[in-house]
Amino acid sequence: MGGSQSREGLELSDSEYSDDDEEEEEEEQDSEDYADAEDRTPQVSAKTLDDVDSRLQALKLKYPKNSVPSPSPRKPNVDLRNAVKLYLHIGGNTPKAKWVVSEKLSFYKFVKMLKIDSEDEYDGDELGRGEGFWVLKVGKKIKVRVSTEMQMKYFGDQRRVDFVDGGVWALKFFTDEEYRSFVTKFQDCLFENVYGLRPTEENKVKIYGKDFLGWAKPEESDDSMWEDADDGVWKNPEKRPVEYPETESQDLLKEFEEAATGGGIQSLALGALDNSFLVSDSGVQVVKNFSHGIHGKGVYVKFDDRNVGSSAENSGTPKKALLMRGETNMMLMSPLKEGKLQSPGLFQLDIETGKIVTNWKFEKDGADITMKDITSDAKGSQLDPSETTFLGLDDNRLCQWDMRDRKGMVQKIANSSSPVLNWTQGHQFSRGTNFQCFATAGDGSIVVGSLDGKIRLYSRTSMRQAKTAFPGLGSPITSVDVTYDGKWVLGTTDTYLILICTLFTDKDGKTKTGFSGRMGNKIPAPRLLKLTPVDAHLAGADNKFHAGHFSWVTESGKQEKHLVATVGKFSVIWNFQQVKNSAHHCYQNQQGLKSCYCYKIVLKDESIIESRFMHDKYALDNSPEAPLVVATPMKVTSFSMSGKR
Repeated sequence: MGGSQSREGLELSDSEYSDDDEEEEEEEQDSEDYADAEDRTPQVSAKTLDDVDSRLQALKLKYPKNSVPSPSPRKPNVDLRNAVKLYLHIGGNTPKAKWVVSEKLSFYKFVKMLKIDSEDEYDGDELGRGEGFWVLKVGKKIKVRVSTEMQMKYFGDQRRVDFVDGGVWALKFFTDEEYRSFVTKFQDCLFENVYGLRPTEENKVKIYGKDFLGWAKPEESDDSMWEDADDGVWKNPEKRPVEYPETESQDLLKEFEEAATGGGIQSLALGALDNSFLVSDSGVQVVKNFSHGIHGKGVYVKFDDRNVGSSAENSGTPKKALLMRGETNMMLMSPLKEGKLQSPGLFQLDIETGKIVTNWKFEKDGADITMKDITSDAKGSQLDPSETTFLGLDDNRLCQWDMRDRKGMVQKIANSSSPVLNWTQGHQFSRGTNFQCFATAGDGSIVVGSLDGKIRLYSRTSMRQAKTAFPGLGSPITSVDVTYDGKWVLGTTDTYLILICTLFTDKDGKTKTGFSGRMGNKIPAPRLLKLTPVDAHLAGADNKFHAGHFSWVTESGKQEKHLVATVGKFSVIWNFQQVKNSAHHCYQNQQGLKSCYCYKIVLKDESIIESRFMHDKYALDNSPEAPLVVATPMKVTSFSMSGKR
């Protein structure tokens, strides 16, 4: 299964695309006037029309009484100051996909509105601060709120932008100056819609901070760290650098597909040892790990009301599964109510016996509390057979839990109906953090994503204050991941993924990560991973990105090779090396933050729950990556990268 092959990225040309087949001959004639606008833009003025009209009147021609004279003076019905050509993409991702001319000559404008369905329009100065929002209007066909949901994509070399508004549209500009003016105005309107502030230099400093002005002005950002990330102390001298082609030739080959026992898969818990686990509505299915994926039905642990069933304390359906103790135990977290993330405790499943051994409670200073997420102390710590601790996260809490008591003794869970987990370290913040998700690096460093889009980096030994806090771009962070070495952080939002380089050079000239110290003022701008407007439209307006992950390594010196995320029925895969390459063709002629649109798509016939790469120990010697596992509610499918066998 290959990647997106839509024609959205091709040059717009009237000789190739037309309104419809019946107008082909008319298009050939009209294209002389409209298609090659860069060579011949309409130049008819009102003065010229007035001159023609006065000459006709001098002839004193007589017209029938019932005839209606032409109005004088005549004015062009298009505002040529913002003239554009409007195209519509049809055919989706099929071989018949093409662009058709929607309006040969149209115009755009940015206006402020209080309601999108209103006819009232305002200039930028007519409304007070925080009132209304910016809207893009194109002729009579486009009226859309300026936002990241438009999936705006820029083609500087073609003087063109593509975007989504009920369909996929393209605007073609007649000059480079008009194109650049539109992009600048769009980005200014987006800034104001997101932050409620005018896009002044002062306000950008207020939002991003002085240390992150490269995020506001990416063209001035120092990207050298992106190029140097694999050099110096970070490079493994025993490993030769891997050469990656500009475009990968490998395809994803379907290997195994298993129907879920009991149905309703809720989450996927991949193991690095012999087994992986499918957590469903009714139980946990054990499957075997192989070099071409996961399959085979093993032990099935069925839930009932006596262990993980519905009760007054939880919804009964585990939404989170965490492997522990050499992958012999699993922590299962069920939310308080359906649709809510917070949970009052955990169920501990002994995989070897297939039984729920206890129901743990979260408690701090004698009071019951909730958690919305849990994760391992460090990437790969699930392989430690003596592991007893893990991390917890709530809206304003970041902490470590221990299954032992305060004296370090194993609690006698057999005689306790609901033993209490021991809060060993952490912090309860007073307000404003709005934590959403977190993940750990190989050394236990912690990355936390927030509702306001901020991403914070904490060291393993200090959860009270972040070493580095990256500003938000306006969209909530719904999932985060970090590479094993801590050099790269991946954040997931509804409409894009954000990739951040955490490396910096300290005052002594040493290269460090933002987990270990303040990064200073030369912080490289992030890069965005996006769907093309065509694929974003095909994915569906209600389908959002979720659960972006790096491929999985648990050994120093090894580098993750791919990134994967899910949106609707799509599993989307990016080449990590390609995304880091500043010379990559995606980044040429772009304004704003560099955005990568080169990816592969795995399409399923139902919405995908999660997509994850298996541990890299399962990668074949001649394969560039371990198998990809894609879970839908009713099936789990494994794909491998093509290669000689």
